[in-house]
Amino acid sequence: MRTPSPVTNAPQFKRRMVACALPSVTASQTAGFHPSARRDHNPAGGNPINTITASSGAQLQLDMMGGQLHVSHRAIGDVLRILPLALLLPAMSSNGQFVGSPLNCDKTCVCASNIISCSKRNLTSIPVALPRYTAVLDLSFNSIARLRAEWTTVKLSRLHSLLLSHNGLTFLSSEAFVSVTRLRYLDLSSNGLHLLEELIFEPLERLEVLLLYNNHISQIDRSAFSGLVSLQKLYLSHNQISRFPLELLKDRGRPETLTLLDVSSNRIKVLPLQDLQVLPAWMKNSLYFHNNSLPCSCELYNLLARWHLQQLSASTDFRDDHTCILPGLQKEKVAILDLNRIHFNCSEVRIMDEEAYLDQFLVLNCDTREKDVLKNWLLPGNVPVSPANKSAVMLEGGSLQIGPLKVDDSGVYTCYAASDSFNETLYVTVVVYNFTISGGLENMKTAYTTLLGCLASIVMVLIYLYLTPCHCLCCPDQSLNKSLPGDSLHSSTISVSQILEETGQDRGEVTNKGILSRHMALREPKDQQEQNGRLNPIGEEEEEWHMDNCERRRSDVESVSSVSSDTPMVV
Repeated sequence: MRTPSPVTNAPQFKRRMVACALPSVTASQTAGFHPSARRDHNPAGGNPINTITASSGAQLQLDMMGGQLHVSHRAIGDVLRILPLALLLPAMSSNGQFVGSPLNCDKTCVCASNIISCSKRNLTSIPVALPRYTAVLDLSFNSIARLRAEWTTVKLSRLHSLLLSHNGLTFLSSEAFVSVTRLRYLDLSSNGLHLLEELIFEPLERLEVLLLYNNHISQIDRSAFSGLVSLQKLYLSHNQISRFPLELLKDRGRPETLTLLDVSSNRIKVLPLQDLQVLPAWMKNSLYFHNNSLPCSCELYNLLARWHLQQLSASTDFRDDHTCILPGLQKEKVAILDLNRIHFNCSEVRIMDEEAYLDQFLVLNCDTREKDVLKNWLLPGNVPVSPANKSAVMLEGGSLQIGPLKVDDSGVYTCYAASDSFNETLYVTVVVYNFTISGGLENMKTAYTTLLGCLASIVMVLIYLYLTPCHCLCCPDQSLNKSLPGDSLHSSTISVSQILEETGQDRGEVTNKGILSRHMALREPKDQQEQNGRLNPIGEEEEEWHMDNCERRRSDVESVSSVSSDTPMVV
């Protein structure tokens, strides 16, 4: 076989042949034409040589990366038939699938040690035969629309940064990252992705930063981010997301190291406000949800106002971008922090101090805006925490436990948080009430018991005065002479015979005294000898009658009932 003669090694000729040779080959010209293709190793040790042999025996050898084209001395018609297939040969793999052309660090990409940059090269596929030692691969600003499972034929165990932004990516294979499991930085921003399927990032256990902003993502499977146990920063802004990915913050499989979540400029209409409120400050400090379609409410205002009082970056840096939609047909957008002054009567938000009671234990949290910082506490009076003070103990994580509390423990506690590039001071005011929480309840119970006792006493007195039956003869409703029909109920005259009959005394003892009757009334002072101008007719001490242990006293002359008395009047 004759040695193929070089046609040209000029790149200009190669580009012209690509432009004009493909349209010139028609179906009639290729009828009965069955070429065979193979890839041979270059004996000189350079790029592999692609060889196509036609049925007529014409051969074409193409070194695309070297820029050389060789044809055998055959008919030019056969050469023109072989040439389009030769140009497509570098994009085909051994199994018939189209793959990228081999990496060319001289023409296509820039290779600097373990960094390979193929940015802005109009690539439609990822170059093959990447070095195993590649650590950074930059493929941004190209036209790579699909990231297939076989985009790399070797396992890139040292690759830690992969940049695929601005490529128009619309498809990610579920096995696209099985060969790059040690990635720590993945940039898929500014593409055309619409959904994130389940477990798509599961192989990336070491991934720390994931950029997905400026896509068309509207659906995110709840398990899409499962396996990202080392994830620290996730950017999902400028998409079409309508559901807040709470599983990244709350679920058991959430990334423990996540410090930044950006879901701003999406279509989120509902926020889990209660779940977001209980997050630590270092997570709330980098949780961005501005520029969403959130409905206005006082709960939303309270959340953002508290973050603003704590000087959290998510609130202070984007204060004007935190907007909500007022109810109504016009769908007017207003600033969330202005709801209490203009549109809603929301109560003012204040950071409450800690309140406690005697003998309690209280834990003060140093809720800082940064994670993993060195924390120190000062007690009231700028007294440092020391082992000698057993009532104040530093806990793991920087919290301070004080107790059992005393009244003297009231005051301002200061927490200093510091790192190499961060300093923050927090003040916590503690108020200790001068009673125990159980004692306060007992005092309240005692007050209620006393009140009930007073009410019960009043009821008993009323029952005694008005409802208790009277069994005594001296009671107002009891008449001493019930046998005489002519006796009046209010009569004050009592016959001696009646008294003797009821008391059982001897009638003669009374008649010897010459007293026919006695007037019974209330007892008056003994030294009073004259009343209303009338003298005591007997001139002796008032006598008392005792009948059935019921005491009756003789009335003085001023009694209203004395009109019917038989006692003579002395002027």
